[in-house]
Amino acid sequence: MSSPADAHHNTLWIKNPLACWTGNALDASNGLVIQGHKIIELVPAGHTPHTAYDQTFDAANHVLLPGLINCHHHFYQTLTRALPAALNRELFPWLQALYPVWANLDDEAIYASTQLALAELLLSGCTTAADHHYVFSSIMPHAIDAQVAAAKTIGNRVTLTRGSMSLGQSKGGLPPDSVVESDATIVRESERLIRQYHNPAEDAFCQIALAPCSPFSVTQELMRETATLAQQHNVLLHTHLGETQDENQFCLDRFGMRPVDYLEDTGWLSNRVWLAHGIHFNDDEISRLGHACVGVCHCPSSNMLLASGICRTRDLTRAGAAVGLGVDGSASNDGSNMIQEVRQAMLLQKLHYGSANFTHEHALHLATSGSAALLHRPELGSLDIGKQADLALFNLNEPRFSGHGDPIGALVLCGAHKADYVMVGGEWKVKAGQLVNTDLAEIMHRHGVAARKLQKAVG
Repeated sequence: MSSPADAHHNTLWIKNPLACWTGNALDASNGLVIQGHKIIELVPAGHTPHTAYDQTFDAANHVLLPGLINCHHHFYQTLTRALPAALNRELFPWLQALYPVWANLDDEAIYASTQLALAELLLSGCTTAADHHYVFSSIMPHAIDAQVAAAKTIGNRVTLTRGSMSLGQSKGGLPPDSVVESDATIVRESERLIRQYHNPAEDAFCQIALAPCSPFSVTQELMRETATLAQQHNVLLHTHLGETQDENQFCLDRFGMRPVDYLEDTGWLSNRVWLAHGIHFNDDEISRLGHACVGVCHCPSSNMLLASGICRTRDLTRAGAAVGLGVDGSASNDGSNMIQEVRQAMLLQKLHYGSANFTHEHALHLATSGSAALLHRPELGSLDIGKQADLALFNLNEPRFSGHGDPIGALVLCGAHKADYVMVGGEWKVKAGQLVNTDLAEIMHRHGVAARKLQKAVG
């Protein structure tokens, strides 16, 4: 096997994969050809490329997939995994235990946690990740700027959402006042970040979205202002919604309406919006979300850990909503592994819909084309001519896969946890299970120092 150079003028044939799942009905049984940052040919079984190529990669021991896409995360939460004070709690008490810790975050901690989370994701086959950062304070004024800089050092594509909290405890919200901001500050910073970092191009590595945190942490006025700003700049909107029954009750008690009515009231019932979790919706609400083409990100591990419930993914899809997959925050998962999240999605959805009605391929679709649709990135999420060359190769030469029949099924059912090779935009970012040109030991050291400092600050 020859490992290709990364120069964009090279043309690479990834040939003879053990199995290839394209995410569509197209045949790429004998691999695909990449030129620059795009896929230019799919090679059917028994054929060789029509295109001239100057590099090859023999994938005979590998399963080939589109790069996985993570639609909801909180990178900073890698600093508070398995924190004793937050263990074995449901969402509201879990948040109340962690807010005082997160109030001590600084820009250095954000940089370290972003690097670590993206490295962990990349090693699991994830080529694109959306992060929801919503904790800001006087000691952490430039968190998103730090994330942009950190992401460039790892190499994934990112959608970084400028989150916010403006409704503190003194005004009836859940978060402490120390981590809330004024609406004016949030809107001003949101606009600055869009102008400075958002790239709308199809090959973009960094996009910005706007993401007031949740109904229990922001005002209705901020939701409306953010929707207007997003429309003016043509960016996406993201928030948590329908995650728990406690949240539904909060909306009824404070606003006199259920969460989907709250969305409509604030101008958020549109195809610009994707929601995290989306569990506690009734049939009529699912119909309304689908009709508006609102997206929903399923977060199975987090939903199980916090006992929040099960997202009705197939009902949402049938209604017209785009449904993707997310690992959620590493303090409510407690990992950042997308291929493992695919398996979790399959298992949890089988529990709800029945074993025959949700397959490993359904789960893979959530993590690829479903997530691409959520993020409005049609150039990602499947292997096809003209798509961006984002892909992951998994080696099944491990004890966990021994004796398998179907390689694609084995990848999910037998519990793959690491990719062997990962490419983003035609460039290898992982080779032989190792990050390319990135010192993972140094990233982990820096991250560990930041985590200890953060946890020490609250005893």
